Amino acid sequence: MTNIIIAAGIALVFVMVGTPVWIRIVNRLGYGQMIRDEGPEAHLNKRGTPTMGGTVFIVGSLVGYAAAHLFTGEVPTISGILVLFLMTGLGLVGFVDDYIKVFKQRSLGLRSGAKMIGIVLVGVVFAVGSLNFPNGYDVTPADPHISFLRDFGPSIGPYLFVVWALLLIAAMSNGVNLTDGLDGLAAGPAGMVLAAYVIIGNWQLRNSCAAALAPNCYSVRDPLDLAVVAAAVLGGVFGFLWWNAPPAKIFMGDTGSLALGGVLVGLAILTRTQLLLAILCGLIVMITLSVIIQVGGFKMTRKRVFKMAPLQHHFELSGWAETTIVVRFWLMSATFVAIGIGLFYLEWMPKK
Repeated sequence: MTNIIIAAGIALVFVMVGTPVWIRIVNRLGYGQMIRDEGPEAHLNKRGTPTMGGTVFIVGSLVGYAAAHLFTGEVPTISGILVLFLMTGLGLVGFVDDYIKVFKQRSLGLRSGAKMIGIVLVGVVFAVGSLNFPNGYDVTPADPHISFLRDFGPSIGPYLFVVWALLLIAAMSNGVNLTDGLDGLAAGPAGMVLAAYVIIGNWQLRNSCAAALAPNCYSVRDPLDLAVVAAAVLGGVFGFLWWNAPPAKIFMGDTGSLALGGVLVGLAILTRTQLLLAILCGLIVMITLSVIIQVGGFKMTRKRVFKMAPLQHHFELSGWAETTIVVRFWLMSATFVAIGIGLFYLEWMPKK
């Protein structure tokens, strides 16, 4: 438990102090946010707000994770390193995308094909690595199964597993990116899901099959270190949210949204809760579906289902204040997280 507290605390302080420094650097370089002309008119006054803020909480998370292991003397695990690699790698793809936007002063950065190539390359390394590195009990960070509250069904094989992992990574990283449309809207729900994974990692540690072969034990390679990763990123995200809450002093950019999507999927895959992530991230799923429905509906009927997609912009154009949308969406996210944690706990309870 000590390393969880240290990781979260160090990351929180680092990002709280480091974000204003990054804001000054970005302002000096002139790297302000570009706003799409076709977006809500109220967003035009956000043009020029410092961006690429995800850089700070990525670095802060890495510092928090490293500090926790340095102070406790525990060796980092391959599970923790893999999730942090996925987060940092996707964050780097997002950083390049953001840099092109601000350097060329346009609202579009990397071409979609180039961005997807970057996501795939990072995702393949993560997925292949997760199927290797068995511990003394021959348990690897992941294995080729689909999971909900734990692995279920027959093995889908390593090749299909890599494809499945890539689909999850692409879907969630883009989902967080779509959610990041209002001040604090992505950081708040992501923090709630990360808190859930701190709880899940601790619960899996206390009920690990390595400790006792109980009927409902968990065969997870490094549950405690995954909780430490979740805590470190949680501390970083909360520190960033201090400056990103409405009215935002800085945006996370694609740097932060892709990184957050990556770390959430990485934790889901390595804790064997892949499909549970869809419930924990219910708000992100809703917002992503709103875009799919809007595009699909318009192609079929030439009519728009929503005034604008993603969903948060529909409510903006309906007259809701930005802070009202953000707080109400946070409440919905908290509800989804509570449902997900409840399902996880109820499944564990011994059956009479």
